[in-house]
Amino acid sequence: MKKKILIVDDEPNIVMTLEYTFKKKGLEVLIARDGSEALQILEHQIPDVILLDIMMPNVDGYQTLKFIKDNPKLSNIKVAFLTAKNKTTDIEKGLKLGADKYLTKPFSIKKIVSEIFELIN
Repeated sequence: MKKKILIVDDEPNIVMTLEYTFKKKGLEVLIARDGSEALQILEHQIPDVILLDIMMPNVDGYQTLKFIKDNPKLSNIKVAFLTAKNKTTDIEKGLKLGADKYLTKPFSIKKIVSEIFELIN
């Protein structure tokens, strides 16, 4: 069965690049443009890993992660933040909320791919 990744980001260029790359690597790709869209998807589909931006409209990445970790049905999903927020306090907050990885923008696509596959294998 194909592994599934949910990419949650409000920047279309980033989403397109990541979607293309992960599909090429054999993953099934789900896309959400903000946290509320991500939570709607999670009602019906359980991905193996979520790549989550923090700064998004409506529901931000921190709130989304909190919801995921507080929900027993979702709490085992691996979550990696991918964000421009790179201060130590941001990173600590993200990891304290339960993120498995904290990756910062701008990013190397090769690094993102290896980090994601590390989480799902």
